[in-house]
Amino acid sequence: MSSLPRRVKSEAKALISEDDELPSFLNSTSESEEKEEEWEPKSKIAKRPRLPKKNEAKTKKVAAPRSAVARKKVKKVAIKEEMDVSLPIAPAEDNRMQLLKPKEEDVGTKPETLNQKPEVPKKREINSFQGKNVKSLESDEKPSTSVPVVGNQVKHEKSEEDFAFDEPPFKKIKSTTCPEGKPVKNLGGNKVKEEFEMNWDIVQALAEITNVEPWVCANLIRLFQEENTIPFIARYRKELINNLEADALREVQQTLEELRTVAKKTHTMIQKLKKEGKLSSCLLTALLNCRTLEELDHVSAPYKTGSKGTKAQRAKQLGLEPAALSLLHNPMELNLFSYIRPNTKGLSTIQEVEAGVQHILADIFAKDKDTLDFIRKLCQQRYICIQSALAKVSSKSGNEKDIDKFQLYHEFSCNIKNIQHHQILAINRGENLKILTVKVNIPDGVKNEFCWWCVNERWRPKQFLKPELMRILRNSVEDAYKRLIYPLLCREFRSKLTSDAEKESVMMFGRNLRQLLLTSPVRGRTLMGVDPGYKHGCKMAIISPTSQILHTDVVYLHSGQGFREAEKIKKLLLQYNCSTVVIGNGTACRETEAYFADLIMKKYFAPLDVVYCIVSEAGASIYSVSPEASKEMPDLDPNLRSAVSIARRVQDPLAELVKIEPKHIGVGMYQHDVSQTLLKATLDSVVEECVSFVGVDINICSEILLRHIAGLNANRAKNIIEWREKNGPFINREQLKEVKGLGPKSFQQCAGFIRFNQEYIKTFCRMTCPFLISDSSKKTELGSHALLTKAGAQGKKKSKPTPCASRQPNPLDQTCIHPESYNIATRFLSFIGGNANDIGKSDMQQKVNAVIQKEGLEGTAKRLNTTVHTLQLIIDGLTQPEGFDIRTDFDKPDFKRSIVCFEDLSVGTVLTGKVENATPFGVFVDIGVGKAGLIPVRNITEAKLSKVKKRRSLGLGPGERVEVKVLNVDIPRLRITLDLIRVL
Repeated sequence: MSSLPRRVKSEAKALISEDDELPSFLNSTSESEEKEEEWEPKSKIAKRPRLPKKNEAKTKKVAAPRSAVARKKVKKVAIKEEMDVSLPIAPAEDNRMQLLKPKEEDVGTKPETLNQKPEVPKKREINSFQGKNVKSLESDEKPSTSVPVVGNQVKHEKSEEDFAFDEPPFKKIKSTTCPEGKPVKNLGGNKVKEEFEMNWDIVQALAEITNVEPWVCANLIRLFQEENTIPFIARYRKELINNLEADALREVQQTLEELRTVAKKTHTMIQKLKKEGKLSSCLLTALLNCRTLEELDHVSAPYKTGSKGTKAQRAKQLGLEPAALSLLHNPMELNLFSYIRPNTKGLSTIQEVEAGVQHILADIFAKDKDTLDFIRKLCQQRYICIQSALAKVSSKSGNEKDIDKFQLYHEFSCNIKNIQHHQILAINRGENLKILTVKVNIPDGVKNEFCWWCVNERWRPKQFLKPELMRILRNSVEDAYKRLIYPLLCREFRSKLTSDAEKESVMMFGRNLRQLLLTSPVRGRTLMGVDPGYKHGCKMAIISPTSQILHTDVVYLHSGQGFREAEKIKKLLLQYNCSTVVIGNGTACRETEAYFADLIMKKYFAPLDVVYCIVSEAGASIYSVSPEASKEMPDLDPNLRSAVSIARRVQDPLAELVKIEPKHIGVGMYQHDVSQTLLKATLDSVVEECVSFVGVDINICSEILLRHIAGLNANRAKNIIEWREKNGPFINREQLKEVKGLGPKSFQQCAGFIRFNQEYIKTFCRMTCPFLISDSSKKTELGSHALLTKAGAQGKKKSKPTPCASRQPNPLDQTCIHPESYNIATRFLSFIGGNANDIGKSDMQQKVNAVIQKEGLEGTAKRLNTTVHTLQLIIDGLTQPEGFDIRTDFDKPDFKRSIVCFEDLSVGTVLTGKVENATPFGVFVDIGVGKAGLIPVRNITEAKLSKVKKRRSLGLGPGERVEVKVLNVDIPRLRITLDLIRVL
């Protein structure tokens, strides 16, 4: 390093000093060209090593004095630390990675090589974004799963729950303190090494787009790189993500993928242009400045392979570029007549020469960074509107029914700052169907001010211009605006509006799906599922409280045989002691509902007190012919399978609905118009989140349900089922490590979401290894304590346990506590004088409350050397009753005995109903009349929402019961407008 020439040293020094400056879009000024002259394509900036300073000794441990540059760079570092995923899950205080902790006093300036072993054990290597500055981070704390919390804590809402599923989360969290309670200072520069490096920092860009703190973004990038799942991060890594919720994590993850896509495509384009010999230093800077695909397309468009190329490129090929540059910098010596070539097309007349110069100037103006920044800023201050109108072609030859659907948008105009997401999606759909024409209207005042600024300010010639040259300059500016800049602005506006609308639609679908999946199950009832129909009859299935199929049949209620079929139905209900009927909401639903309501009102089924409910049958027919249904019910006709599915949707909505592809469940908005890749990824993530947070009993759950647990997939779920069939039930979480294909990382992700029914396991253990389970409470306590210590001990490779020893139950396996925190849980139990066998009992609750009231949550966490978040999770796991289900707080189906018809409705009628779907413009409510009514979003106010439920927005989700008043009934169009009175 010391023998490098002085020129290279000076370049490296310049790079270090300029690192904090974030290059901006399309920097094509002469100054930027000078900076990029020394660019070498084969030697990436990221690989240039940092040169040691002259006053630094290589072998000394003492850090050199901080220069101004060093102080500046200290604030922009990220720990480059990899988890050893090859080891088993370590105990609580030893395993959790320390990602970005905002502590300036712990940052040193001593350079180290990457392969050098740290001399002080407590130091860890860190690496700056572009590999120019390698420093070491010194920490006085031991690496631990849970770090002691000191100082002020992040403020929490009162009675905060771990997970609030009923409402959209606090997506935008801006706090002034970090989870460890220390103030966040200048963390915007924390950088993370990326595969494709750009002129912007991915952490900063992610923080700006998602409005999440930079240190949280840096932690999330590392967590996602290490293949952690969103449910695992949201529950067990709260201190590293500032307690963000799953929806916010999904948004950060999607934005991160978008930024990486831009970086990857940019570098692909750079390599392509480099091979073609078109890459200049100015173009390279412009490409590396791009943050969006639209910017990348705008910069790279002229250089894409095409038949003709752009007008500016053709003019440059004719040799007119010197004339264009001369017009700007040295117009006194410019003579356009000298460029005339009578026999050359494009140069034969003075008019053609002027046109060529004009095209080159227009291209220069349209690519200039300052020019584009000015026009964008100008547009932000003005009224820019998007307009739609009925297309002339569609009005003549279009389908009248389709045209009427877009009646609201036949003459529509709205400011782009105020337009709603659903309006954008509707306009886009109408445009794709060629029913609507859409345009972005930028007022003439913007154009006039822009042209004046260009001629008199930005592109003002350095010398006096002749009138004919001034005319060319003015025409070039107008041509640049009209032909290049205006279309670019329109594309940017439309693309941004569409992207935001798609994301909101997908997020809304995800929130609705979560609400539906977490509908409270109806346990302990025998149910009759009815799939209504006319000609082919109503398919019926009776299922037991444990979801076993007891009977299936077909009855013809709507073909003149209703009275005779009533006897059969009554006989079946009495035979199986079934008093709950579940009716699908498809074809013939209203007639079937009226049929049952009439019999119930006449007390036909006495002595049974029969009630019924309506449930969405969306996706039931698709599921009935799926391979999963054929495997589960091989001997049943597909039509009868749908009746079974309808009944099970009430008994356990989550277990049944995960069998159906989420987009077929029908709680979305414009779901066919949005990115299907984004939609599928989001919905699959929501299903995984719901299944994981509810938890599954590993010994009774289905293979389909297991697939959706965080960290598992179809193959691992299949292997778990095969292991269970071969070896009998799982006794504890440690046995999961014996399953083929389930390594340490998969175990870490899934272990906290898998449950074990302790009574069932103890019974099984008494039968197989009775000496392990003693009636003596002292032995049981001792055994469980020994097992906890063993589970919490850090893993050197141990000898394989004996079969019976590995089959010892662990009481903590029935809780949401992660095995990595078992050591802390054991110490907490010892601290409060509790017994692991008392988990979920009132005695445990009293002991926990007594200690927390005395010591406080922060004090107890500090004493146990853990974080408040981890301690809170342990307390929840120990105090929640056995079999606790988070879905108990959600609404159950609305059981009814009578019916109201559409014609019975009148303005002012007060009814109760259930929310079917939620959209940005309102909420659809099933009020039992065959057609859902709409509560416009303006009628949903904070005062009308339940004070008991914890809400983070004014949204209502599917499944919630509400009391509404009818405001308007439009019988011809079958539309009902409602007002929300209150949430039940």
